[in-house]
Amino acid sequence: MDTTFPDLRQYGGADAFLQACKPRTVLDLFTGKWTGLVMGALLDGPRRFNELRRMLDGITQKMLSQTLRTLERDGLITRTVYPTIPPRVDYELTRLGRSAMGVLQAIGAWAGEHADEVLASRQSYDERAKEPVRSV
Repeated sequence: MDTTFPDLRQYGGADAFLQACKPRTVLDLFTGKWTGLVMGALLDGPRRFNELRRMLDGITQKMLSQTLRTLERDGLITRTVYPTIPPRVDYELTRLGRSAMGVLQAIGAWAGEHADEVLASRQSYDERAKEPVRSV
């Protein structure tokens, strides 16, 4: 089986294996630990920072701030500041952010369906890794 991939650059196409590929830079956004979870928490509508922090068990204030800032920069969420005292800030998915949710939900469904298999594989691997190496 031929496992080489064509170089699509000569045809004006992208090559996701190249570091400077535009789609690759966007794909990198979704490889973060918290990106999908933050976006999923916003699926039902706008939420405030502390509400998100309570929903996302284990996220630090710093990481939530960084993730929200990145998602806003990339156009996947909006940040709305209301002129109240104290100021109220809501975060919400944009049209672009909502369009990515189908893919993220499919990955979440796959993870739920195969979690037991993956965890069993990890355990098996870890047990084999503990065994002493035998020389031949």
